[in-house]
Amino acid sequence: MEVKLIMKSARNAVIEIADGGIYNTKETYHVLLNGEEVFSTDTVINSLFDLKPQTSYEVSVRTADGTELGTVSFVTAYEFVTLNVRDFGATGDGKQDDTKFIQAAILACPKESRVLIPKGSYRITSLFLKSNLRLELAKGAELIADTDRAAYPKFPGMIESYDEQGEYNLGTWEGNPLPMFAGIITGLDVENVLIYGRGTINGNASKENWWKNPKVMVGAFRPRLFFLSHCQNVTLCGVTFKNSPSWTLHPYFSDNLKFYGLTINNPSDSPNTDGLDPESCKNVDIVGVKFSLGDDCIAVKSGKIYMGKKYRTPSENIHIRQCLMENGHGAVTVGSEMAGGVKNLVVEECRFYNTDRGLRIKTRRGRGKDAVLDQIIFRKIDMDQVMTPFVINCFYFCDPDGKTEFVQSREKMPVDDGTPAILRLDFEDIKAQNCHVAAAYFDGLPEQKIEQIIMKNITVTYAKNPKSGVPAMSSGVEECTKKGIFARNIKELVLENVEIEGQDGELLVTEGIDHFVQ
Repeated sequence: MEVKLIMKSARNAVIEIADGGIYNTKETYHVLLNGEEVFSTDTVINSLFDLKPQTSYEVSVRTADGTELGTVSFVTAYEFVTLNVRDFGATGDGKQDDTKFIQAAILACPKESRVLIPKGSYRITSLFLKSNLRLELAKGAELIADTDRAAYPKFPGMIESYDEQGEYNLGTWEGNPLPMFAGIITGLDVENVLIYGRGTINGNASKENWWKNPKVMVGAFRPRLFFLSHCQNVTLCGVTFKNSPSWTLHPYFSDNLKFYGLTINNPSDSPNTDGLDPESCKNVDIVGVKFSLGDDCIAVKSGKIYMGKKYRTPSENIHIRQCLMENGHGAVTVGSEMAGGVKNLVVEECRFYNTDRGLRIKTRRGRGKDAVLDQIIFRKIDMDQVMTPFVINCFYFCDPDGKTEFVQSREKMPVDDGTPAILRLDFEDIKAQNCHVAAAYFDGLPEQKIEQIIMKNITVTYAKNPKSGVPAMSSGVEECTKKGIFARNIKELVLENVEIEGQDGELLVTEGIDHFVQ
């Protein structure tokens, strides 16, 4: 048992109660701040708010009987001034458009200072962040996005430079440089930003507005709820995000990002409302985040082939832990837009519940030779009611040509500049109970086999009344229930202490495995 300080600022802090639990602690604890109880908790990652600047604090964690299990001490940071958006003209009455008043407070905020959004309902369109900003959404504060497309700025996809030798990319949609509406919250080339609090950012999307004909570009493609482009040192703590028009949090070509204790909620039938999609980003920590939505909870990306070839920027050094993923298509997904590559991704100590797939990798021919996945590690994960816990699909049928012979043929094709590669994948210490469709589905390219898959200390059991489904989104894959492991086109497959109980048919079906260790 250990109490750890994960981050602190002038007004908030994040602690970890490391008692061996995954997302939830093994029992309920009482958290005291300078000797006074502030809350009880059953989660590993916990946020502290309403702290005072330049103040010494001691946090202690106790059991129900008063036994002290650990303490951590810290001093909060300096703060110069607080700018309350009400003083700039915002009313928070849910009627007035408060965008320009909140934007004025943001632009006026000096370094080491805070913009405070107090309790209230603030109707907004796009807000733009700036560097060296601390923004607090107090308890009861809600930013509610307008749904009128005409009220939003548009970002062009690519803008040619004056000398015609270069390009400037602003807009992006599903891995390509395309026109989009500015995010509800947008950061462009900003650094040293902290957004925190118990408030809510509500995209206000529904099937009456942004989710109507979601694949059709009307003026521009749908905005993200929170969009960062080419930013550094950005931290988000505690805030709730909901009803996003499209992807909820979309950091893009950004570095050193921290996401702590967030809640991300979108309806289970909402289109393309991924929770958090780092695209061509590096040094990303996603800790203690709760997801419940209509698409992939986390999708790690790096663009389609144009962006991959032009910028060759992988997503790398991404650490996801102590998160809860519910009701999405995939809990943690890599791809399918991964033309710049993905490497050094670690997912550990997470819980997946009621997702279509658990650990999901999706790619296809045409993503490019820079689309290399390597050092992907999943460990210490609990799954329940996940349809198919493990999926690697190299025939993902996305895009207009996704179902063509070129993409879907299981025959060996020439290796060329469009051929992606999957190198090493490790799955360790994972329990999946009440699975429905299949334990694992691994389908590599015949011309570029998956280099290595290691599965160690894995247990899978099935639901008593399983629902049928397809384990992977590719042509020729039939609906099934309670299947074991399907593995095709892998250079080395290692199964060590893998236990699957109750499958229908063969435990293991293999094809094109060069070296098999069991």
